[in-house]
Amino acid sequence: MSHPLFILDAGLNASLQQQLRQQIAKAILDHHIPLDSSLPSSRKLAKQLNVARNTVVLAYEHLLDDGYLIAKERSGYFVNPDILNHNVQLEKISDERHTSGTEPDWQGRFKLNPTQQENITKPSDWQNYQYPFIYGQFDPDLFPTNHWRECCRDNVSVPAIRSWAADHFIADDPMLIEQIHTRILPRRGVWAAPEEILITIGCQHGLYMLAKLLLDKNTTMGIEDPGYVDIRNIASLNPSKLKALPVDDEGLIVDKGLAECDCVYVTPSHQYPTTVTMPLDRRRKLLEMASQEDFLIIEDDYECEANFHQAPSPALKSLDKHGRVIYMGSFSKTLAPGLRIGYLVANKELIAEARSLRRLMLRHPPANNQRSIGLFIARGYYDSLATTLVKAYQERHKIMADALQKHMPGLAEQPTFGGSCYWVKGPEGLDARLLKEKAAAQGILIESGDIHFLGDNRPLNYFRLGYSSINPKLIAPGIEKLSQIMDEMIQPNLDQSD
Repeated sequence: MSHPLFILDAGLNASLQQQLRQQIAKAILDHHIPLDSSLPSSRKLAKQLNVARNTVVLAYEHLLDDGYLIAKERSGYFVNPDILNHNVQLEKISDERHTSGTEPDWQGRFKLNPTQQENITKPSDWQNYQYPFIYGQFDPDLFPTNHWRECCRDNVSVPAIRSWAADHFIADDPMLIEQIHTRILPRRGVWAAPEEILITIGCQHGLYMLAKLLLDKNTTMGIEDPGYVDIRNIASLNPSKLKALPVDDEGLIVDKGLAECDCVYVTPSHQYPTTVTMPLDRRRKLLEMASQEDFLIIEDDYECEANFHQAPSPALKSLDKHGRVIYMGSFSKTLAPGLRIGYLVANKELIAEARSLRRLMLRHPPANNQRSIGLFIARGYYDSLATTLVKAYQERHKIMADALQKHMPGLAEQPTFGGSCYWVKGPEGLDARLLKEKAAAQGILIESGDIHFLGDNRPLNYFRLGYSSINPKLIAPGIEKLSQIMDEMIQPNLDQSD
């Protein structure tokens, strides 16, 4: 074996040691390294590859620990034959598969077709746009890297690993549950016992379990219109009847139409996507109607930490005296969406059923992530991050408000609660889907709003502008540039009407 077998590139994201380790492992599995030949010494291979000797030593040690290599005294490192005994011989299997037959009719076998649903899509390369007015993404510059790294490092100590590495069956990390119980929920006015809290893989996982437990073809799910697309799709899969519930400048309209629902999904603190906040008297009216008409309420408090006011409206769950509100929260909008950790708070009977259902789906969310977040909250880092985000969002909120007022006067109402986006109603005749395409071609990323409406005759002139992940200095020039594109689109229509 000689060094041309391995090609290392310092320009890649992976370290040289990771690259070498992966390439040696692949060479072993592909039978490119003979069993009876020793690998080059670390000194020799380092010289051949022009890398530090420690790079090769670490790669060899990892491969030894992973079972790819064995060490022979005074002879060096050799391929472990056991690793090949457990390796599937793909080439051999491929040669033996030339049998007669037909491929299955997959479309005929599917009982569900989630790919046929209309879903929110976001470009994976959104960070390459000069003006990323994208919603729901975090700003890497605001992420508490050092604090998070500290919690993750402490979470891989020997005692910590012994705690979270075992199979927890249906249990959640006690530290995280305690922190949600004593630190996260009380600031929303919610007091819940530990057995009334369940950790989820984000809010969508919680919604999916609730739909499985509470909905069938004979039930009706009420959803806000415009509203959250994923709850519409989740409820449709179960299946359940859907009822569009209109919203106004105070959120969900509470009227007799709610009486037809078995369950109502609502975002009172920060209506999705219009951003308006439901006032206290309407919240009480909604709770009274839920009791009178015997329906349940799913409260999604998805952006509760992005609050610009000293005394925000209490969560709907905090006003609930009869156990009709199922409260949902997550750490996606505050910490990072990629962590996929959320939580359900509800009557212990419902939580027990959801816990059993979760066990059948995925047993429990990764315990190491749960513990890291628990440590992050316990050490006060979460509170500090929330304060940092509020200040940053408030600054961007003000910059965007001024820019919208200057370049798009009268088109956007300021969010009343806070949050990280603006919901904009463009001029009549504007097709925000086309605006999105034209803006993207000039480095501006926005989201058209038609997908959030139910029914066939959806308004096309709404769009959303997020500011959670854009540099504050780029907000005003981005809005100005977007307004110019809008003017170019609207002017031909005005000329034709004249």
